[in-house]
Amino acid sequence: MPMLNILTYPDNFLRQPTKPIEDIDGTTQKMIEDMSYTMYESKGAGLAAIQVGFDKSLIIYDVSPSEGGKSLQVLINPRIIESHGRIISENEGCLSVPDLRADVKRAESVLVEGFDREGKPMRIDAEGHLAIVLQHEIDHLNGILFLDYISALKRELYKRRIKKQLRQ
Repeated sequence: MPMLNILTYPDNFLRQPTKPIEDIDGTTQKMIEDMSYTMYESKGAGLAAIQVGFDKSLIIYDVSPSEGGKSLQVLINPRIIESHGRIISENEGCLSVPDLRADVKRAESVLVEGFDREGKPMRIDAEGHLAIVLQHEIDHLNGILFLDYISALKRELYKRRIKKQLRQ
């Protein structure tokens, strides 16, 4: 199984909204398999298709405890229907925004609709860590990075550091 290349900031592809998946076919299943291998190898809790160069509305995630084994979840064409409350996601990070962790304001709970990998409709009423992961990954599908939620000062310092690294 190939390890997919994870796009990183400031790649402009990460900023574009994704297109819905019309047909859940063999290509979609292969994308899910390759994405899951990449997510687990990269030690991520979630991955959006856009992060690995697929312009599709698809996220995968696994919030199970690491000692509890793998529990891959797939959401196709997900969208947040409702959100409630506020919580601080402490030390949030992103595979597409390397070497940055920050506290981010998120909804405490969300209701998400989408489809599983077989095309069956799903509704997920999530709170806590799962709600944070879903918001983070669905943001990717809309061209939003967690970097957009941090203070302007922290964001600017990160941007300068990345520009400096790219020049070297």
